[in-house]
Amino acid sequence: MTRSDLVARLAERFSQLTQRDAEFAVKTILDAMSDALARGHRIEIRGFGSFSINRRPPRMGRNPRSGEQVLIPEKLVPHFKPGKALREGVDQAATLAEPTESSANPDTQTA
Repeated sequence: MTRSDLVARLAERFSQLTQRDAEFAVKTILDAMSDALARGHRIEIRGFGSFSINRRPPRMGRNPRSGEQVLIPEKLVPHFKPGKALREGVDQAATLAEPTESSANPDTQTA
């Protein structure tokens, strides 16, 4: 799902919102989340998951072209940890979508 898909679905679900209002709402939420992460805060959406910042320490890397060692500086990267409800929902949907072993391979079926 893309950002525009989310805007379209929001506008479709709430008929009192125009496409522009839905776009503004999505932009406001995502901007607020980005700002909170940039300030080092943690975001928790119950039933969905949590966003936090992980620190990647500095390390030595290698330039693939020349082979020389290069110092890669420390980085702060966003990290998402799904909540229990989201994990279970995705797992359940994946389980329902998978064909069973016997129906996937007709050679293993017995007559």
